[in-house]
Amino acid sequence: MLDAVTKGFRAAKHKLTGKAELTEANIDDALRDIRVALLEADVEFNVAKRFLARVKEKALGEVVQVSATDKKGKKLAASPGDHFIKICHDELEALMGPVDASLQLARKGERPAGIMMVGLQGSGKTTTVAKLANLLLKQGKKPLMVAADIYRPAAVEQLKQLGQKLDIPVFFEENTKPPELAQKALAEAGRKGRDVVLYDTAGRLAIDEEMMQELERVKALVEPENILLVADAMIGQDAVKTAGEFDRRLGLSGFILTKLDGDARGGAALSIKEVTGKPIKFIGMGEALDKLEEFRPEGVASRILGFGDIVGLMKDFEGVVDEDKAEEDAEKILSGQFDLHDFVEQIKLVKKMGSVNELLEKFPLFGELPEGITFDDKELVRVEAMIASMTRTERSNPDIIDEARMERIAKGSGHKKAAVEGLLQRFFAMRKMMRQLGGGPGGAGAGLLSRLPGFRQLAQLKALKGVDPSELATMFGLPKAAPEAVPAAGGKGSHAAAVARARMMGFGPPPRQLSDEERQRLREKKKKERQNKKKARRRK
Repeated sequence: MLDAVTKGFRAAKHKLTGKAELTEANIDDALRDIRVALLEADVEFNVAKRFLARVKEKALGEVVQVSATDKKGKKLAASPGDHFIKICHDELEALMGPVDASLQLARKGERPAGIMMVGLQGSGKTTTVAKLANLLLKQGKKPLMVAADIYRPAAVEQLKQLGQKLDIPVFFEENTKPPELAQKALAEAGRKGRDVVLYDTAGRLAIDEEMMQELERVKALVEPENILLVADAMIGQDAVKTAGEFDRRLGLSGFILTKLDGDARGGAALSIKEVTGKPIKFIGMGEALDKLEEFRPEGVASRILGFGDIVGLMKDFEGVVDEDKAEEDAEKILSGQFDLHDFVEQIKLVKKMGSVNELLEKFPLFGELPEGITFDDKELVRVEAMIASMTRTERSNPDIIDEARMERIAKGSGHKKAAVEGLLQRFFAMRKMMRQLGGGPGGAGAGLLSRLPGFRQLAQLKALKGVDPSELATMFGLPKAAPEAVPAAGGKGSHAAAVARARMMGFGPPPRQLSDEERQRLREKKKKERQNKKKARRRK
């Protein structure tokens, strides 16, 4: 999601790492990467220009407080680079916000509320109508979907099939024009006790006068409380131009951006609010009918800057996890007392939540992974197949699996013996890791688990500092070795920073220890540099 923009902000962050002060020169250097990233992501030129000007103005115009004390009296240090990133976060949030995912819905006794969905052909409008209807159904509403796109082949049939899946009625009458069809649907909703009507209107490959006039007639006849434009994030700047024209003719309430889970450049998400003044209400993050999320500018800004999105992650968990069961599983896993039965249950849970890469983007822990490392979702299917080929006894007690059993499991699952061996190694590494985190038998963190119920045990990730990095890499299926030069984002010192991050994750050789003589030479060199700087300032 928004990879092009993320790379630019990451490059800027690396360039400011270790800087003692923010000067106009190093701010301009950092902003150059952000400017290129925004334009590559197809953010509207004037929007990008104003954004960069606001960031520069704030970064140069404020006094940086490099230390602060929290509520518990603990002193916290902040570098000028941290201050710059905080400014970027606030400005990104302001650019896309404020949050407004509200819809005008009917109260008891009132006529059904109307939601008119408009957009170009191919933007995912019909699927989004079903996704929004599903969301409203979960909120206790009684939606009715109206198949008013009579021009696209199979559009009506598609909506009917989606309605059957969700058990939501779909209204359609043959040989009826969309404006009259919408009017009849509104009357039908009143008779059937439906409180929300979603109109799936016709789209075109491009905006034309005939389509706009028809949409204006639909609006005049049914007077919908909400008019939402479904825009394809993958078309970038064209989505913003389309939004401007629809808003001028129909008066939009807001937008739904689709296909943000793909290789979308993301320029539309950063431009559309600034250009039109209308909010993004929802974003489509997948093909499934439950993959419609309320748009949260602070979450998107955090993910762009590599800080993850814990609130979004918790919402994903809440959608598929029972709270009591989750707490029970967390205790079992963190005590190290789990087997392959539990392992496969966790795999099924992750699959329900969507793409592994998409989930890991929301984890702050994974925000700084070296570029090029991705997680194959098909690996979960392969693991599930191998575990399904084991007997109940083998799943409950994996330690009994010997060479002969591995051969049988490999044949039964259609994989090589080495794949089964690799799975078991990862499982044992994970179990050992969880014992260390949760204080199970042989674990170093005894007592932590009892103090941190449920998912708050995530705080125990601090214990990872004492774990062998190669074991950490094995646990998450990462390679134990990486290329010597981990890709970094250019600029002075960025290679050293990238190598340091790679080393921290267990890649590459450990840092070389300096001798006393080398340390002394380094101190003298720094001292001379300071003296030269003082002399240069006096000359000015």
